[in-house]
Amino acid sequence: MYPPFGRLENYETTEIQAAERADSVENTLGLEIIEVVEQAAIASSKWMGKGEKDIADQVAVEAMRERMNKIYMRGRIVIGEGERDNAPMLYIGEEVGICTQPNAEALCNPDELVEIDIAVDPCEGTNLVAYGQPGSMAVLAISEKGGLFAAPDFYMKKLAAPPAAKGKVDINKSATENLKILAECLERSIEELVIIVMKRERHNDLIKEIREAGARVQLISDGDVGAAISCGFAGTNIHGLMGIGAAPEGVISAAAMRALGGHFQGQLIYDPAIVKTGLIGESREANLDRLKSMNINDADKVYDAHELASGKTVLFAACGITSGNLMQGVRFFSGGARTQSLVISNQSKTARFVDTIHMFGEPKTLQLN
Repeated sequence: MYPPFGRLENYETTEIQAAERADSVENTLGLEIIEVVEQAAIASSKWMGKGEKDIADQVAVEAMRERMNKIYMRGRIVIGEGERDNAPMLYIGEEVGICTQPNAEALCNPDELVEIDIAVDPCEGTNLVAYGQPGSMAVLAISEKGGLFAAPDFYMKKLAAPPAAKGKVDINKSATENLKILAECLERSIEELVIIVMKRERHNDLIKEIREAGARVQLISDGDVGAAISCGFAGTNIHGLMGIGAAPEGVISAAAMRALGGHFQGQLIYDPAIVKTGLIGESREANLDRLKSMNINDADKVYDAHELASGKTVLFAACGITSGNLMQGVRFFSGGARTQSLVISNQSKTARFVDTIHMFGEPKTLQLN
């Protein structure tokens, strides 16, 4: 991209400043966000198997919020637990971080201030935690201010695939067509492919089509963020995610897949008749009005990962609550706990698996396995 005519000096300064801000986001927050998801996962895991999904979610929210408020930043929740009236913690628009506190002027230097947007799901898969099932995790994505799509609390049609199929599969194609393309890209037969689909009535025809095309279907009850990310790693035996899930989680998935170089597309679903649930408003017309109020004028637009997570710096972090395809869950031992986390950065082009032993007080032993 060429600089505007006659403004080379300003352009170069702007580019340098942007690069410095990007480095600041990763360097300042890289380790901090690991601890945010770790604390949320540990808190939630204490309720694993107790049948209390709301409590498992609540304690994760509280732990995540408490840890974020200890970070030197000015953060804004763009995807959280819902609107302020219905979510006392981590609601959309809430500000977090040391530099949002009442005494922020005395604590924060405006020249060093890191301003970021944050998308969180403190307990992705609350039912999985409640019933002791695999695949739940605490997740978040961050980018500089304006770098994450502020998705409404609607549903989203999603398509995730490995990096080899990026830009080749397409959400507008049929499942059968995409399976053929995916098989060619991965140099496999269709029969060797495994596609994750959420077990919902709305997916009955999709599941039938995938099976008739010859691929195998892995049904999940909850937690499609982990399913999408699994497509980005070889060795998980997951080759695609298809179907409709929650839109906010779609943005978090897109952030991770963008950093991994995988394929992700999402299209908002605003018609309750398609979703077959009463969770997204009373009518199609009311939902369209809400989208317009959010300056989303093309309700049927298909977004790719770069549009859903458009920031120069995109960081994703997750910590397993219960064990899944990517990470082990929280394991307690006498006097401590062990966690496994994943941190992905588009800037450093890294995906780090972090194994952490947490010591509560003075443990009698440290669990290595």
